Amino acid sequence: MERRLYVLAASALIVAAVLGSAWITGQFTTPRVDRTDGYVSELAARDQPWTRLFRVSDALSGLACVFGVALVPTAAREGRGWLALAAFGLLTLAAGLFPLDCATLSDPSCGRRPMSSGHFAHLLVGALATAAVLVAMVLLSARWRSWVSWLFTWLGLAATLLVMAANADRHGVGIAHRAQLTMFAIWLVYAALHLLVSDDVTARASVPHGNARPHVVEQGSGPAVLITAGLGGAWFHWDAVAARLAATHRVIRFDRPGLGLSPCSPDPPTLHGEAARLAGLAPSHPEQVIVVAQGVGCWHAEAFARLHPLRVAKLVLIDPAGAGERRPFAAAGSAGRWLPALGGTWGAAALACLAGPAAHRLLTGVRDPYGVYRVGKVSAAVAGEWLARRDMIADLHRLRADRPLPDVPVTVISTGARNAVRLAGLLSARLVRLPGSGRPVQLENPQAIADAVSDGRHG
Repeated sequence: MERRLYVLAASALIVAAVLGSAWITGQFTTPRVDRTDGYVSELAARDQPWTRLFRVSDALSGLACVFGVALVPTAAREGRGWLALAAFGLLTLAAGLFPLDCATLSDPSCGRRPMSSGHFAHLLVGALATAAVLVAMVLLSARWRSWVSWLFTWLGLAATLLVMAANADRHGVGIAHRAQLTMFAIWLVYAALHLLVSDDVTARASVPHGNARPHVVEQGSGPAVLITAGLGGAWFHWDAVAARLAATHRVIRFDRPGLGLSPCSPDPPTLHGEAARLAGLAPSHPEQVIVVAQGVGCWHAEAFARLHPLRVAKLVLIDPAGAGERRPFAAAGSAGRWLPALGGTWGAAALACLAGPAAHRLLTGVRDPYGVYRVGKVSAAVAGEWLARRDMIADLHRLRADRPLPDVPVTVISTGARNAVRLAGLLSARLVRLPGSGRPVQLENPQAIADAVSDGRHG
């Protein structure tokens, strides 16, 4: 999938270069704009006949550039360069949204009219866009160490200096500006080709990342307790529970693929796959394990118990997710296969950095001490688990029909959700009701979970 992302990103950058070069046709459709002394952006001025065409071209060019950058898989020491190129795309989009009022240099009467704020906004974002793309060219050329990239970078810098000199002299601005934009477009095409043929890119796209071991934390000694978190959960959410149990139990915590500190997997999550993961982390038979699960993790724990009845000593299910029968998403599997690769892109990294910590604090009420929710792969993994939930529910109903639950104690801890009451009745479990505070139980009342683990009563 990473190779396909490189192809899509390269295609988007080429589209951005082509759309950004729509001014070439403007030499023939808008003769009133002086080719020698007029800015290219004057073709999109409000008083020009083809203003909408060139404004739309600029806006789409900017969007294509941002889209291309967002799809590029992350690489060490390239972040600032791609960020600058994304800024160039956004500023190009803004330039299309705020055009000039009139042809500043080609129309002598333009300077005598009162100008709108949009006119001055265009001049500002145009200058900033030029600075952003030059910064991107310099930073990425230094990282790639390509003489071809440096050639177009130096030519772009030279053309920019010519634009500044010509603007001061009020002559030859059009020629210099067209040369500058040509260098920028050629460099965008080169950047696209670099994504397709670079040896470094090929190596990154071919590195397997699905067979690495998950992040596992063990502490204490005694009867084994295996903890599996809810949707998007991480191992550190269970610190308080583990601290209470470690004195008398061997506590095993882990992060599912893509979550916490675990590497991502190229395959979408499945119920049987998660049950197998629990089986791989649990002690070998004949030793039995107490499974503590939350949210969607309760599905995994129940499936593990039904598939491996001799290996389970007890189930403690906390605020289980609803498992009402629903039709699976038809496209969930295809989308899920794209998510691990998308989680490693600059776009996912930017979104996770901006929204991840705030979303985590809103949902849990605690900060992210390890910064795991600032990483794009975690957001992609959460989305993948959300997409897979209907398929998991369908598999769980089939398991319930085919495999009986072993005769082990089951405790369901609820903060008032009806799902917990229904599940407790279905599994003949002991129901423990706790006051709801909006925070996860393992953070708000870890002692209740520790008590449920240590309680020897049958459900």
